[in-house]
Amino acid sequence: MYNAADFIMRTMESALSQTYSNIEFLVVDDGSTDDTVQKLNTIKDSHPRGGDVRLITLPDNHGPSYARNLIIEKAQGSYLYFMDSDDVIRKDTIALMMRYVINDHADIVFGSLEKIGLSGERTLVQYPRLYFRKGDEIPWYSYRKYAGIQASACNFLARLSIIRENGLRFFPSNYWEDFAFVLDLVTYYDRAVLLPDITYTYLCRINSLSNFQNRTSISKAEINRNIAVVDYMKSNSLRLRRKSYYPQRCYVNVMTAFYLICSILKHRKNIEPKVTFAEMKIVLSHPASLGEILLFKQCRNKNLMLYLIGKMPPLLCVSTIWIIGKVKKLI
Repeated sequence: MYNAADFIMRTMESALSQTYSNIEFLVVDDGSTDDTVQKLNTIKDSHPRGGDVRLITLPDNHGPSYARNLIIEKAQGSYLYFMDSDDVIRKDTIALMMRYVINDHADIVFGSLEKIGLSGERTLVQYPRLYFRKGDEIPWYSYRKYAGIQASACNFLARLSIIRENGLRFFPSNYWEDFAFVLDLVTYYDRAVLLPDITYTYLCRINSLSNFQNRTSISKAEINRNIAVVDYMKSNSLRLRRKSYYPQRCYVNVMTAFYLICSILKHRKNIEPKVTFAEMKIVLSHPASLGEILLFKQCRNKNLMLYLIGKMPPLLCVSTIWIIGKVKKLI
């Protein structure tokens, strides 16, 4: 939590109201400068489950990646469920997910969610009920289309030992770090369940890190942090070269780069200093070689198209992205 005084009481109430009885509520205060900690302590002292709340206070703000990585290191439970400090969960969220852990021996369980927009509109992001029993099934499903699995660090219950044993951590960035984490997360789990049950409510707000409405000034340093995450995702794909889903993973990586360039073009007049066409072209670079792409059995044409766009001269490359982005209403 960081400067979440307006939300933390409601969020903690939904967490502490869980019907599942055996939970450690590990809270990291990431250097809040308002009265977030005081409000957290108020509910901690007054709630019947307050004794199960463990607070770690950081003297300075480090960002969500640092805080979540600290949680991975310090959590004492066998399973881990991340939750943001301005959202709420259903009171039986953990009990429901643990039912699949116990009855189906699931190592990871994903719930569906609803998003409440800035003007109050409600959008459901709902999975079918699916069971994955062996390796490669969950990444196959996740990569079958862009954002096949919600790119959020929240609303899944995962066996913590698998995360630790594989050294899985959040990339040090405030932007898209959860997308990169989930993209890798699914490659380490065999037994997984997707639930259609709406277990999480995500509340959009103007000042959150994930929303950039009404921005009149965006620093290039911020854009470079996004680019760094995309580069990390590409480089981390190389370990999956022998996997049958590697072509789909490549496509997701480069489409992420494509969407980032569209966002840069959409907000280019507000970015200082400017991102050059040559820099944008580099963002679209493909993790696979042309020879590898031509041997792909899946997703060959999509990867080939993105590869060839990335090989065009900078002006032609960016112009092509601009035209496609306009057609798809991304710009």
